[in-house]
Amino acid sequence: MDPFRLDGRTALVTGASRGIGAAIARALDRAGARVALAARDRPALDAVAAGLAHDPIVLEADLAQPDAPGALAASAVAALGRVDVLVNNAAVAHRAPTAGLTADVIDAMYAVNVRAPLLLIAALLPDVRAIVNLSSASAVVGTPNRAAYAATKGAVDAFTRSLAIELGPAGTRVNSIAPGAVDTALWARNRDVPGVIERIEAQTPLGRWAEPDDIADVVVFLASDAARFVTGETISADGGIARTLDLYGGQV
Repeated sequence: MDPFRLDGRTALVTGASRGIGAAIARALDRAGARVALAARDRPALDAVAAGLAHDPIVLEADLAQPDAPGALAASAVAALGRVDVLVNNAAVAHRAPTAGLTADVIDAMYAVNVRAPLLLIAALLPDVRAIVNLSSASAVVGTPNRAAYAATKGAVDAFTRSLAIELGPAGTRVNSIAPGAVDTALWARNRDVPGVIERIEAQTPLGRWAEPDDIADVVVFLASDAARFVTGETISADGGIARTLDLYGGQV
């Protein structure tokens, strides 16, 4: 049997209405999984689900609300019978100088980026077998005007490692993925800044921005038996930007 296939398995993907989340839902479906897609935007979820082949489920949820993760988990289990794979992709990002941060902004990011994934995981135990959390290059390297966002993603990597130890004896694997710059609607405003596209490409060893599918395929790997002995890891899927620095700009 192909270890990369997910035939007969079920998956719940949060933030699945667009961008990376939609690409993850499509990739899991192509690998054979039956997918439950969750987000706030029901019409957008329906549009993504319409392209899936394995009887997808659409679940509307606002994960900023304290009770939403538990309710979402219950709805997913009721619809799918069980959740084998959980992908915590939903996130709130806020880019602004730290001097302008407010408690409300910080709390909103922690609610979705940290509290919601932990509560979802708690609600789906002990049956979930593979958990993939979406982190960020901002958790690995310093990124300006993103201190609070970086803190939430650093927390994601930290609880990924802790859960790997806690849940490993029961056979549950927990990993995270740290994307860099991805060509999605969330990055559209940044891409409009003169020189940003060229600067990111110049600093990335692979010389381009990521596409959502570049991240989605790593999720499929981590969800599959091909990664059966991988847990507690944060995989940088960023074209190398977080791990390299060309001090000479390509000049010897």
